[in-house]
Amino acid sequence: MLLPFQVKDCALILKMSGLRSAVNLRELRDRAELCPDDSIYHHFCETLLRPGFDDPDYRNDFAVWSLRSLNDRVLAERLGILNPYDFDSVKALRAEVVDILDERLSELPHVPWAKRGDEFYFQQSVTVVFDTGSTINNPEDLPSAISGMTTSSLYYHFVEARRRVEDGLDDFSAWLKWWDSHGDPVLRAFKGIDFYFLTLRDLKKELQKAATSAVKRGRRK
Repeated sequence: MLLPFQVKDCALILKMSGLRSAVNLRELRDRAELCPDDSIYHHFCETLLRPGFDDPDYRNDFAVWSLRSLNDRVLAERLGILNPYDFDSVKALRAEVVDILDERLSELPHVPWAKRGDEFYFQQSVTVVFDTGSTINNPEDLPSAISGMTTSSLYYHFVEARRRVEDGLDDFSAWLKWWDSHGDPVLRAFKGIDFYFLTLRDLKKELQKAATSAVKRGRRK
């Protein structure tokens, strides 16, 4: 008998990284090179869950700040297309960010500054995880289970999990692997979801649609 999937939920507790805020592009570059890995991760990956973050064009704080505070759309576009999950490590992501900032600095005749009050604050967070008491007993239950899960729960299991699960898998896929061929249809469906540029609400729709379709295909075999 395989163990059921334990549904958990989470919340973020924000804190400052300890670095001074950046008021211009040069300072952003220098502090991006020095800030903790958790800060880079927060500004790229945890924006999905953070209250108040809702930018349809850019999914990371560096791109948003470049556009809104430095009025530099070129830089915002270069940073905005970065998918942190395309990189093997936070270190590799940081190196790419610094390279982009260096390149932009070399192109500009002067260093752009933000207005007073619009500084970039390097933050990081602690993820608080709690048990919901809900379980999923087999792959066929996933569509209905996902329908009842909060977006923060889906973030924890499908997005945040990639930082702590072996091979960068999400929690659902790691669990489905234990079901062998019975879990394969849903496993393949989840693998095909390009999640980073989706909102959590859109991610929930995609997961539910993929799971529902995969379960139906599995039943027809």
